[in-house]
Amino acid sequence: MYRKIKSVLNTDAFDKRRFNEIFNMSKQLQKLNEAGEQRLPTFPDLLGDIWASLYKMRPEIKEEVDTDLSANKQLMETIMNDDSFQNFREFTCLDDLSSAIGTVKFGEKTNDWLAEQERRNEELRKRMEEVRKLQQQLQQQKEKASESESEDEGAREQDIRRSLQQEMEQVAQELQKSLGQHGKSDFSQAMAEAVKETKQTKSDLKSLVGGITAGSGEAELKKVPLRDQIALAEKMTYNRKLKEIAEWAGRFKRIARKKQRFKYQESVDRSGVTLGNQVERLLPMELGMYSHPATRVDFLRRFAEGQTMQYEQKGKETLGKGPIVLCLDQSGSMSGLDSQAKGFALALMSIARKQKRDFALILFSVSTRTFRYPKGKITPKDMVTLAETFLSGGTYFDRPLEEALRVIEESRFQQADVVFVTDGESYLKEDFVERFNAKKREKEFHVLSLLLGVESTEVVKQFSDEVLKSKDFDDESGHVVFQITG
Repeated sequence: MYRKIKSVLNTDAFDKRRFNEIFNMSKQLQKLNEAGEQRLPTFPDLLGDIWASLYKMRPEIKEEVDTDLSANKQLMETIMNDDSFQNFREFTCLDDLSSAIGTVKFGEKTNDWLAEQERRNEELRKRMEEVRKLQQQLQQQKEKASESESEDEGAREQDIRRSLQQEMEQVAQELQKSLGQHGKSDFSQAMAEAVKETKQTKSDLKSLVGGITAGSGEAELKKVPLRDQIALAEKMTYNRKLKEIAEWAGRFKRIARKKQRFKYQESVDRSGVTLGNQVERLLPMELGMYSHPATRVDFLRRFAEGQTMQYEQKGKETLGKGPIVLCLDQSGSMSGLDSQAKGFALALMSIARKQKRDFALILFSVSTRTFRYPKGKITPKDMVTLAETFLSGGTYFDRPLEEALRVIEESRFQQADVVFVTDGESYLKEDFVERFNAKKREKEFHVLSLLLGVESTEVVKQFSDEVLKSKDFDDESGHVVFQITG
């Protein structure tokens, strides 16, 4: 859908076309556009200008604008003259995702602020009601003029347009009064909140899709199609569960990075120079570039793009290994730990992705549900599905273990790693345990069980090579799990 945009900024055909593309990708922008237009007819144009002010290299407000855009000009001047906004632009400039998120956040805060000013300012309320009334009359008159093609109808349409422009100019004057009084501080605070929320959403996205390698979040995010990036950002904004999972995933990935680095620090050798952005592997000359003011900006640009020189390292070979299989208890008693559990799963998945190993997540209670992620890769749609899935019910150990065997049997590689997580107890038949352990020896896979708040280890010891006890996923005693692979 193409929308004709009127702008108070120095936008060109490319800007307007690009905003239309972003608009068509964003359900939240479309929803906001509809809500804002019911308050202020030029709100759709305002959204386009907010986006341009965030995305363009050098956005500038035009000296002369159409009378009906006076209110938009007043708002954009207030937004762009704020010092915090200019600093924020370094975060959004030429960044499709950040500018799209920012447009939604700034648009929502502006719409809310307009509603509050309309409530406080009686004259503004009357003017805006008149504007909405004239806008409705104009739409009806345009339809009449189109049907009759009468000069009188066309003249009537022009009269309504002139009245609408005059009222929009009055609205702009009333907004200026509001911005000159208590409303300006409220507006500045609202914009500051928009900045904070935009940065937090982008950070959560990088935590969700990034790997365990330092600085990999931005690179991994760019591999996701923009439409999916925007959809995931919007889902996360209004889905508290997904946001919580992202926060836990970020924390556990940082822990996993440390654990994996510790594991390999004795076996890794420097074998040349390559490009990347891993701090611990940067060449001394690159660190010198960072420390010198004259070269720091160039270093930061190359570092952000993964183009800084670093030592190439060869560690323990991990290719040709079987999958990492996580059997995750989803009985009713695990509901309070579900966000932690999903973040924990994503951290293990990122290890699988780095090692190019398949990852299988087996959720279990009375029944089981298996998710497979080839080479540890998960799509935004799969992330949402994972966040929204919880089985509940009782606890049965044989069913997830049986499913783990099926996953391992299907792999052409030996040496799988099975992580079995539960906060409950169950019973296993002796013949099942014997068959499971025989298969474990045959396929050479390893089982580590993590017990959450459970004292008895008798049952899990029957099929596990190692048993850890922890109060929850954030307990340091359970973080050893991140060292099991490789």
